[in-house]
Amino acid sequence: MINDLRDDMVSQWADWLGDRMQTSTTIPRPVIERELRLIIELLGEMVGPVRREAKPVWFHACEHFGRLAAARGLAAGEVVEEMQYLRELLIKNLAPVLAKMRARQAMALMLQLNRVLDKGIGVAVVGYTDALVATIFAQNGVPSTGLAVDPEEVGRQVEQLECELAAVTRNQ
Repeated sequence: MINDLRDDMVSQWADWLGDRMQTSTTIPRPVIERELRLIIELLGEMVGPVRREAKPVWFHACEHFGRLAAARGLAAGEVVEEMQYLRELLIKNLAPVLAKMRARQAMALMLQLNRVLDKGIGVAVVGYTDALVATIFAQNGVPSTGLAVDPEEVGRQVEQLECELAAVTRNQ
């Protein structure tokens, strides 16, 4: 159900991020969009039959999202805001589907989605903080003007997460 809406939600999420993606000269837009797509795919698995198997991948992806946000030069609150926007997208896009379900079933699904998102937001903030702390230690406590980020390495990391997700869904 979520994966059916994935491409529209990625597009809406990327459009909402707009200026934040344009100001990030370190990470190209296609890499960010790929990460958004992965997060939405994972979210769909987190409310499905392989949620236990997908859980570690979900946490890795959320942590990576936080680290990527630090590399993009965002503030901690902006990381939370970007993940919260996903919640809005889910509510808007799933409303017609949920309206067709029994009330108890729809409520259970929304509660599960919110619980998963809340945990993901917490992990994204931890990833963000870890990335900043690592930067400070790498610089001997001297703040740098920018984080040295290799966009190709970020792409490889996203690809690794995609492979982890594929391994989980292959066993479905």
